[in-house]
Amino acid sequence: MENVKPKTLMEAIKHYADADNALGEVADSRWANGVVCQHCGAEKPMFLKTRRIWKCSKCRKQFSIKTKSVFEDSPISLDKWLAVVWMVANCKNGVSSYEIMRDTGVTQKTAWFMLHRVRLAMREDGAKKIGGSGREVEADETFIGGKVEFMHKSSRAKITKFNNWGKTPVLGLLERDGKVRAAVAPNRKKRHIQPNIIANVEPGTKLYTDDYPGYDSLPAEFERELINHLQTYVNGRVHTNGLENFWSLLKRTLKGTYVSVDPCHLQAYVDEQVFRFNNRKDANDFDRFKLLLSQIVDKRLTYAELIGKEAETWSVVEGA
Repeated sequence: MENVKPKTLMEAIKHYADADNALGEVADSRWANGVVCQHCGAEKPMFLKTRRIWKCSKCRKQFSIKTKSVFEDSPISLDKWLAVVWMVANCKNGVSSYEIMRDTGVTQKTAWFMLHRVRLAMREDGAKKIGGSGREVEADETFIGGKVEFMHKSSRAKITKFNNWGKTPVLGLLERDGKVRAAVAPNRKKRHIQPNIIANVEPGTKLYTDDYPGYDSLPAEFERELINHLQTYVNGRVHTNGLENFWSLLKRTLKGTYVSVDPCHLQAYVDEQVFRFNNRKDANDFDRFKLLLSQIVDKRLTYAELIGKEAETWSVVEGA
C-alpha cells in the first residue's frame, strides 16, 4: 500500500476509495508484524488476490480482512466503513446516523448499526488504573436525561428519588493531565461509587471530590480532599472542573447530535466521548483514526444483540 496519511476527511475518502488502499490500511492496523491466520495463528497465509481474502496453508481455512472484527459479516464496503470510522473518531460532538445515511448512501438503520459497532471498538478493555503516588484524580458524577418540565404528565408521575428522578447516573474519574474514565451506574450510592474508585484508581492517589456523602469513608490509601460547591468551586488545587468540562462535552453531544439516547445504549455513547476526550491532545485526525482501527479486533456486535438485549448488568468496576 502506498504510504499515505490523509489529513482531512475529503483526502481520506479519495484515498480509501481505492480498494487496495483501504484493504492495506486495515491490514496494517490489524497486523503490524504481518498477516496471521485468524483460525490457527499461522504466519504468512496466502493472499487470494481475485477474491481479496487469505487462505492458510496450515489449517486450509480462509478469512477476510473483516474476520474477527467489528466489521465481520458486514456487506458494507471498506471505503464506507473507513469514512464512518474517520468521522466518529474526529467529530468533536459526534455524528448522527442520519448524517451517515446522507453521506454514505446506506439506510438510517444500517448507519445506526455501523455507529454502534464503531463505538464498541472505542471501548477501552482492561485498561490500567489511573493515578498513583503523587498523582491527582477528580471524581464526580452526573445525571443524563431530559428535563422534568418537558416530560409527559404520565412520565412525571413516575419520577421519584428511587429511580434517580427519571435520569441515568454516570460516574466519572479524571486524572489531571491524563485520561478520563466514565461508567453508567444504576444509582450514585456509596456501594457503586466506591468500588468504581477502588477498581480504577491506584492506591496513594490524591483524590478530589465534592462533599457528596457517597465518597465518605473511602479506604485510607486514598488521600481525599473535598470542595463544597455551595461555598466555592475552586480552592487551590481542589476542584472537579476538569470532569465538569467532560460532562459538558458529553451532554452537548447527547443533546445536540443524538437528541435522544435509550439508557440501555448510553454506555456506548459515553465510551465514544471518552475515546475522543482521551485522544484530543498530541494527536491529529489520522492518528485518532489509526488508533481506532487498531481496536476493531476481537470485538463483535450483532444486530440481534443490539436491539434485543435488555439493559446490561451493571458493572462499574470495569471502568470505561
